[in-house]
Order: sequence, then structure tokens, then C-alpha cells
Amino acid sequence: MKLAILSRNSKLYSTQRLVEAARERGHSVRVLDPLRCYIKIAPDGFDMHHKGRVLTDYDAVLPRIGASITRYGTAVLRQFEMMNVYTPNGSDAILRARDKLRCHQLLAKQGIGLPTTVFGDNPDDTNDLLAMLGKPPHVIKLNEGTQGAGVILTERLSSSRSVIEALRGLYATFLVQEFIAESNGTDVRCFVVGGKVVAAMRRKARAGEFRSNLHRGGTATKVVLSAAETDTAIRAAKVMGLNVAGVDLLRSRRGPLVLEVNSSPGLEGIESTTGVDVAAEVVDYMAQRVARKRRDQAARLPSH
Repeated sequence: MKLAILSRNSKLYSTQRLVEAARERGHSVRVLDPLRCYIKIAPDGFDMHHKGRVLTDYDAVLPRIGASITRYGTAVLRQFEMMNVYTPNGSDAILRARDKLRCHQLLAKQGIGLPTTVFGDNPDDTNDLLAMLGKPPHVIKLNEGTQGAGVILTERLSSSRSVIEALRGLYATFLVQEFIAESNGTDVRCFVVGGKVVAAMRRKARAGEFRSNLHRGGTATKVVLSAAETDTAIRAAKVMGLNVAGVDLLRSRRGPLVLEVNSSPGLEGIESTTGVDVAAEVVDYMAQRVARKRRDQAARLPSH
């Protein structure tokens, strides 16, 4: 398999591990900076270059696209898709997952548990909007924030109003959610590959913090999932159309609740915590899909 990994930094842990796993299995792999990829679109075909070199004959592309370059990165990924290159996470799936509002709407439509969420634009509607949600504490989130950035806990109604007013003044798009007190500053990260949970860890926030992200000083331990948690994680990834995903769950009195579905989940925390070779799981899944695609193409060729 000839594999491209879209990543801004080839020295990142996740990128390095994926490269190692691919090469250990005899695959050809190259890391491409998506911002150095540029494309030609014409009725007679699609063309793409990277730092002056033509990109051709790739079997698969694995996107590791950061939130800050979502628009450009997904355009590059879409070009690969137009060139008939396999990807486990399509451009549209990444865009669905990056938009928290859209993600929650799609999950709720399928009956998947999540914290009650409200969204509105007009300041005149703020009081009624918060009444729809219920009493504080409230969690206010930027719609496209990552790694816990842009997440605020408000413990009084007046605080919720003040934060909402400030965010509207910045023309920010945000959601307001119920606070799940019984989760006690913890969540569960499920790493889903090809419709299976291959690894899971429980993350706990540091003292004085409610966000459990490891980037925020949280700690992680290996965890055994319940059947409901496994099912919820797999269904959430499927609804988003992602074959490689990090699904974050809260444990609540009413069952597992989806916090977020991450289309470019990091490997360092989950591998070091669980001991699972997640990079190998991702590469092996992609190799299987590429092999199946080749068999299907061969089967469609006319026989002589």
C-alpha cells in the first residue's frame, strides 16, 4: 500500500507512530503538509502537487487535519477522494464532526445519548433559551473549539448570561449544555477503528478543573467499557461517517452521553495508557480496505 498521511508536523507523536506502523508492515508512506498541497480542478481530471512534486498513484490517505486548517485541509482531502484514493475519514465526515452543533443534531436524530444542548443567536431570546436548558451549572462551548479550549463552566444564571453576552460581542458561535455533575470531572475516550472500539481510557480532570483533557493536565487510566458504552461509541462514529474516531463519553445516571466525536484523535495518551498499538490497528484496517478495493476492481474487469 502506498500511503499518504496529511499532517502539518511529521515529528508529532501520532504522525511518527503511524509512519512506523506502516513501514513495519512493508507499506510505502509519506507525510504531506496539507498546506503545501495545491490542486488543479478541470473537466478532464484532477491534479495535485506537494512542494513542486506531482502526487500520483496513492492507494490511501489518512487525514490528520487540525481544527485551524479544517477548510483547506478538507479541500485537499476531497481532491484525493476525487482522484479515487481511499480514506477512512472522508472530507464531509470530518466537516460534520468538527461542527459541534451539527454533530449533536445528527446524533440526537439517531437517539444517541448526549447532554441537553441549546443554541440561539438573538440576545432578546437568551432568558428563554436558558429556561429551555434548565437551572445552572451550564457548560458553554465554542462550536469549533478543541482540546478543552473555549469551554466555560458557569455556576449561576447571571454568569451564563454574561458569558453569552461576551461571546456574542465577539461574533463567536457557541452552544450551551447541561452540566453532568455525576461525571465528577471525568470522561471516557473510546478509540474506534473500522466499527470496533480498539482501546479506551478514563480521563480525570486535575484538582480545581472540570475539563478532563490530557492537554489540560488531566490524568488517564485504562478502563473496561460497558456494553452500552461500546455500542454508543460505535454508533456515534458511524453516524458521523468516521472509520477512525475518538468518541468522548460521559457516564451519567441515564447512561453514556456523547460529548464529542473527534476525527483526528491523538495516539499518545491512548497508547501509553492502554498499551494497545493503536497505530497498527489504523494501518491494518486501511490496508484491508485497500486490498478489498483492489479485489473489487479486479472482479469488475472483463474476462478474456
